[in-house]
Amino acid sequence: MQHLSPQQLAQWLADDSRARPVLLDVREGWEVGICSLAGITHMPMGEIPSRQLELDPDAPTVVICHHGMRSYQVAGFLERSGFSQLINLDGGMAAWADDVDPACPRY
Repeated sequence: MQHLSPQQLAQWLADDSRARPVLLDVREGWEVGICSLAGITHMPMGEIPSRQLELDPDAPTVVICHHGMRSYQVAGFLERSGFSQLINLDGGMAAWADDVDPACPRY
């Protein structure tokens, strides 16, 4: 598993020469409703075991949650399930709001 700061993810998403990663948001629906990145794949943490076959195990996948802990756990689970390009967003959406997009509401 790799780690990525919010600033690094923002640079990646702004770089049209790079393939866009899968943005796997593992927060609950109410959290996603407060603030989320465009183009996410929303799959709450509790649904990952039953829905992981919906994901490409070879695609670069940035796992996102509120503070980076649930995403770290999900990335570890998916890694043990054979996924090869997992990236945890360090600090989650809270760090994204602090460091990249202050218009994103904090909760």
